Amino acid sequence: MRTILITSTIAAALLLTACNTMSGAGKDVSSVGKATTKAADKAKN
Repeated sequence: MRTILITSTIAAALLLTACNTMSGAGKDVSSVGKATTKAADKAKN
């Protein structure tokens, strides 16, 4: 029973960390896209 509890706790921690990491990666990709769009708009004008 103790092994299951420890394994479940570790798995939950890893899943939460992965979600936070993906959220951060999404924000990074979004900011790069916005910067690219802004640069393209400046070059066009």
